[in-house]
Amino acid sequence: MSVTEEALGYEQARDELVDVVRRLEAGGTTLEESLALWERGEELAKVCRRWLDGARARLDAALASEQKAEGSEDE
Repeated sequence: MSVTEEALGYEQARDELVDVVRRLEAGGTTLEESLALWERGEELAKVCRRWLDGARARLDAALASEQKAEGSEDE
């Protein structure tokens, strides 16, 4: 992962990914340009997935903590 990818927030990566998809769908690029766009899209998708996985882990931890707290109140 490059420094640029590490610095990208979820929204930035998502917005750039949307742009990459639009450019690929529009066509008019050379094979080499299309491959470069595809590779960039794959990188951006991984950045987004890491952000989403991290958010899911935080939500799961918060829910587990809440359930644990509620369980100790019932005792």
